[in-house]
Amino acid sequence: MTSSLSLHLFCKVVDNFGDIGICWRLSRQLQREHGIAVTLWVDDLRSFQRMCPQVDVTAGLQLVEGITVRHWAAQDGEFTPDDVADIVIEFFACDIPPGYIAAMAQRPERPVWLNLEGLSAEEWVEGCHSLPSKHPRLPLTKYFFFPGFTERTGGLLYEEGLEVARRAYVSDPAAVSAFLSSLGVTDAEAAAIKVSLFCYPYAPVAALFAAWRDGGQPVACLVPEGVASDAVATFLGQPALPGAARSEGALTVRVLPFVPQQDYDRLLWSCDLNFVRGEDSWVRAQWAGKSFIWHIYAQDENLHHKKLRAFLQRYAAGSAFDEFSLCWNGAGAGVGDWPALWKALAAAMPEISAKSSQWQQKILANGDLATNLTKFCASLR
Repeated sequence: MTSSLSLHLFCKVVDNFGDIGICWRLSRQLQREHGIAVTLWVDDLRSFQRMCPQVDVTAGLQLVEGITVRHWAAQDGEFTPDDVADIVIEFFACDIPPGYIAAMAQRPERPVWLNLEGLSAEEWVEGCHSLPSKHPRLPLTKYFFFPGFTERTGGLLYEEGLEVARRAYVSDPAAVSAFLSSLGVTDAEAAAIKVSLFCYPYAPVAALFAAWRDGGQPVACLVPEGVASDAVATFLGQPALPGAARSEGALTVRVLPFVPQQDYDRLLWSCDLNFVRGEDSWVRAQWAGKSFIWHIYAQDENLHHKKLRAFLQRYAAGSAFDEFSLCWNGAGAGVGDWPALWKALAAAMPEISAKSSQWQQKILANGDLATNLTKFCASLR
């Protein structure tokens, strides 16, 4: 599809990988599937480089996979109307440069201005999706665009060909074996219950490791570099560097290099259970067709617990899934009996995975985020 539209997406990296992961995935889809010329403004190129190795952290301006990437180094600067795109998106209410906003107001045809919000399963999102907000001084209107799980929201990121690629991969044992081998995973680890672990530092990782170690089922826990470093290093007895691995009891922990987004999808597809965090990996886990546990970003006054419960209610995967998820996020009763929680979750995993297809079809009926976003912008132009 071709388009003459230009789009500027502003991203301030707060969650190391989740924020830029969403923005990079959205940028590529808008460019590839909708023909929009995208410029991605990013303040933290080093975090960006970890998931996209082609990024040059020293470049102020560069072209990466057809996307113009601009290092967003400061809030100052002078801009003209010609510098402004047809569509301007600020991710998660980040403050774009005042000079850029002033230039937006001077543009003969005002740009479509969106605030792309974070994903939530809470009902109030439906009432706020697509609401306008007039600028207090300038002739500009900003619209709130919410991803979500219902037809009254913007949907989820889902690119063309994703399910075809997943099915082709999981139906090819040689491809799965070759991918895991490329990450250093041994045959014995591949034969165990494979778990990918991506969480925030405050997750109760050590307690879960102990439950796995003392359990009766072999578990291979695959952890990207930099995730749960203290707990992983303690278990390993050495720094948690890529390639480091150790087995004790029924548990093997292996540290993986941080991989690009496409390989992260393959990791999710390869594992039996995926622990994910934030938003981007959470959404990818829902498309993976496997059991997953979401570690939600902590908020003051435990507001994240309300968001977690809203999702659990929508997902409806059963009591074992709910109880494990709540305890993993510090919202369960007491500190959690991890051996019992793990036993119940492991027994429920086949049923949870089997339900994922029904869940995918339900949310795909709402359309994908990139397509819904472009349609909404077109309705305003």
